[in-house]
Amino acid sequence: MHTLLHLLPKYALRVVFALLCTLPGGLTMSAMAQTPSSTAVKQGATALLEKHAALAAQLASNPYGRPLFLDSSETPTRVNGNAYAVLDSPFSAVSGTFKSPKRWCDVMMLHLNTKYCRASSDASPSLLTVNIGKKGVQALAESYALEFAFRLVSASPNYLALQLEADKGPMGTSDYKIELRAVPLPDGKTFMHFRYSYGYGLAGRLAMQAYLATLGSGKVGFTQISQGNKPAYIGGTRGIVERNTMRYYLAIEAYLASLNSPPQQQLNTRLEHWFDATEQFPLQLREMDKTSYLAMKKIEYQRLPAAS
Repeated sequence: MHTLLHLLPKYALRVVFALLCTLPGGLTMSAMAQTPSSTAVKQGATALLEKHAALAAQLASNPYGRPLFLDSSETPTRVNGNAYAVLDSPFSAVSGTFKSPKRWCDVMMLHLNTKYCRASSDASPSLLTVNIGKKGVQALAESYALEFAFRLVSASPNYLALQLEADKGPMGTSDYKIELRAVPLPDGKTFMHFRYSYGYGLAGRLAMQAYLATLGSGKVGFTQISQGNKPAYIGGTRGIVERNTMRYYLAIEAYLASLNSPPQQQLNTRLEHWFDATEQFPLQLREMDKTSYLAMKKIEYQRLPAAS
């Protein structure tokens, strides 16, 4: 452990864990388009609607100020984060937006650590090239370039399912997955399940321990735990995955909200919406002030065409 800390200076730790904990990066994976059977589509939609009914109480009353249920789980080799939410948008808008790889780049770019994103095509399958770096202005040459696969599993009139996957990642991590499933609700809204997960071996576990002992010390997630008479929140790798699951959920929320603005105002609308939403959870998500965030993102968006 001490040897690992010696070999990884603070900057290296910062960038490595931006990579590990922010996006499901890794090596390129091929993805074959598949057409699910009508039975599989029906089963997927039914299961998601049953989950919506089972979570009715949690969606109606929670500390998030929105119909959202967040949870996480951890095994010796894997960590998972889940966000279940009612989106204030019709299913047609949700499906039309998130079956597009290019729109996923727009969502990912809202995150503090995403410096660049480009989709190889706007169809499934597609490869997304993503650069991840530190929480601040950074040259692309100093960031990490990744590619991961996008696959649209189902886009029926009543069920959306998609995956972003990478088979390997840095520092012993593997099998990264982002999954989104959605179904229409009777009131013109949409119920969504967003899942973010990855696996890790011994090297990845040791690197996470190094991060949690230094840069990640004191950072927490959203699950409340018992700690005497004081309110406390989960830490460790579950805290990591919960923070970034929430950041992605808020990015989805911000992108959908921006669609109500004129096209020329949508970028600024979603940037401000995302930052303002993260500020509702300062203990878990605050990293910089709004002026710094908007200035950083302005630079990153301005260089997208040149980098492409």
